[in-house]
Amino acid sequence: MKALTPTKKTAALAKPAPAATRSVAAPARKPTAVAKKAAAPAKKAAPAKKQPSAAPAKSAAKPGLLSGDNPQIAKADGDAPVQAYIAAIPDDWRRSLCARLDALVEANVPQVTKAVRWNSPFYGIAGQGWFLGYHVFAKFIKVSFFKGASLTPPPEGGSGEDARWINVHEGGLNEAQMVAWIRQAAALPGWGKN
Repeated sequence: MKALTPTKKTAALAKPAPAATRSVAAPARKPTAVAKKAAAPAKKAAPAKKQPSAAPAKSAAKPGLLSGDNPQIAKADGDAPVQAYIAAIPDDWRRSLCARLDALVEANVPQVTKAVRWNSPFYGIAGQGWFLGYHVFAKFIKVSFFKGASLTPPPEGGSGEDARWINVHEGGLNEAQMVAWIRQAAALPGWGKN
């Protein structure tokens, strides 16, 4: 076997690099793209958007109508949101029917509490739960009794697990029967918490 003799090329590779070119002693450098960004002048802030000088009050804005002309009223407790719901119904037989239902509940359940939930008025007794709610549709008002299966006779419009409802069409309110159902429903434990 032949002994390896160092050549000029291999001898240069074997020598350590001069101290000035070693990376250990050299400070870290920023990449050129980052250095250029840092040197770029800062952009001016975008001008602030102008606020309308006379914004209309939210209470003055008319609520939107959902399908069937059902008013879109935010979830809230008390008589005021229920009255806002009734006022937002288009001025036809449906508004007067809902106002009449509200008056029947107030007259027959003096301790009633009111609220708007899921864009519908709810009526209940504090600490007992909700017993009635209604919803506006294009051709009828759906009046739901949340424990309506216990009413005598149960409303014939439809049923859920415990709920029963009736669809009241124009001129179709049987006030005597509605009052009987309202009184019975208010005497039962209600649905949910109020």
